Amino acid sequence: MKLIRHGRPDQEQPGIILHDQHFDVSAFGEDYNEAFFASDGLRRLAEFVRQNEGRLPKVADGARLGPPVARPSKILCVGLNYADHARETGATPPPEPVLFMKSTTALVGPNDDIIIPRNSVKTDWEVELAVVIGKRASYVTEAQAHEYIAGYALHNDVSEREFQLERSGTWDKGKGCDTFAPVGPFLVTPDEIPDVDNLRLWLSVNGQMMQNGTTANLIFRIPFLISYISQFMTLLPGDIISTGTPAGVGLGFNPPVYLKPGDVVELGIDGLGTSRQVLKSYSKG
Repeated sequence: MKLIRHGRPDQEQPGIILHDQHFDVSAFGEDYNEAFFASDGLRRLAEFVRQNEGRLPKVADGARLGPPVARPSKILCVGLNYADHARETGATPPPEPVLFMKSTTALVGPNDDIIIPRNSVKTDWEVELAVVIGKRASYVTEAQAHEYIAGYALHNDVSEREFQLERSGTWDKGKGCDTFAPVGPFLVTPDEIPDVDNLRLWLSVNGQMMQNGTTANLIFRIPFLISYISQFMTLLPGDIISTGTPAGVGLGFNPPVYLKPGDVVELGIDGLGTSRQVLKSYSKG
């Protein structure tokens, strides 16, 4: 299945994609949140759709898409998880995963604007494969990890490099700014992705290809990441793990290239759709 959420920000309704068309499933009565995933929601939704196919209302053409998961308890990201990206930033590929968090207030829809933070001059892009957790996970083994995956989604791990790398403290302050986590257009369940370890992912800025990689080059693969993270914290249903970005980020250019107002970022992953964001200046109110 491909799950969408449509409508105005903070008023999104659940939906689904069938035969390349968007349908509303508000009558199902649940949003795609922690409670939904924790209560076998995917199976129940599939049954609802099966019983009501042909009677589901269509979503209006051009309707805004929100993030396909309602606000998760946490958004976890893995840094330096492609060797080519580690090299371009001057870092050594890590011996174990580098973890940081994005704030849940960073989460926006796939085609929403990215707001350049006040005083930012180094806002950057990162196309990433995101994994959505399907059930509570604590101390799971690598062999069990696949049982905890609800699905996958496209994610732009937007980053402010000065805040992230030049200010004291953790990476989080350069990662969790408002609008810095566009996710979607949809969540796709694992059965629709034949080989998650061989997906092309790409990103362009103003029509110029910047990133063009493959998940085959992940240093730490998804089952290992789920197991590893669950040793340190409990993953809740609906939580998002973003698995890292390949080479081609603005920081890696010489000299670096950063985003400015009016720039258009487009990105995609095989089987997970595409998204498009326009950069806007911060304005109060």
